[in-house]
Amino acid sequence: MPDISLTTLFLLVLAAAAAGWIDAVVGGGGLLLLPALLLGLPQAPAAHVLGTNKAVAIVGTTGAAVTFLRKARVDVRTAARIGLAALAGSTAGAFFAAGISSEVLRPVIMAVLLGVAAFVLLRPGFGAVPQERRRAVTRARTVFAIVVVGGGIGFYDGLFGPGTGTFLVLALTAVLHLDLVTASATAKIVNVCTNAGALAMFAFQGSVLWQLAAVLAVFNLLGATVGARMALKRGSGFVRGVLLTVVLALVARLAFDQWAS
Repeated sequence: MPDISLTTLFLLVLAAAAAGWIDAVVGGGGLLLLPALLLGLPQAPAAHVLGTNKAVAIVGTTGAAVTFLRKARVDVRTAARIGLAALAGSTAGAFFAAGISSEVLRPVIMAVLLGVAAFVLLRPGFGAVPQERRRAVTRARTVFAIVVVGGGIGFYDGLFGPGTGTFLVLALTAVLHLDLVTASATAKIVNVCTNAGALAMFAFQGSVLWQLAAVLAVFNLLGATVGARMALKRGSGFVRGVLLTVVLALVARLAFDQWAS
């Protein structure tokens, strides 16, 4: 356990629980937990902060995935295929990450996110169709989801990262005609795969603060379980509201990193 005060540990615990809740509902919990770890562990190497974040996140994501699978009707086979593609993509993205300037990527991602927010606001019915009433998904769409959504967003996760879960929810809703709750459930399975790949690399490099991660993971799992149950209970309208909030928060965070930090 790193040498941190009880106050700092308490704040990190709160951040872990809140991040788990956000991740379970719509993705994007890293927007909260990663900055909290950076602030709480100012002397820790960046790799250790990133590795610890992944160790915490994978526990909550797995817990949320299990909760969703018990209640939501998820095509596990398709989700697993997308997850494997995302795992390969994230590995490739991590390989190229050192040569890419985040200052170039941030404005592009902000523009995309603002477009997404406008689209969701102007399309109130987006992601609201129950799974039993959704249109049939062609083989071409499934392949597109595996290769482009899985591989592409996985690559983005390894290359840059912020908002990966949110992008997955949006893409799965649009491409596979899923309602937002089912898309969130599917995204959790994919996220487990990408987190596992990244965590394995960080663990191999010795870049995980395991004792701290174990403590935070308990509360991240608690938040994720509550978030998944709320999403299942309240439905797509609730997820849509959280989605818009997270997208706008992500834009604000990226803008701050780009111009104010």
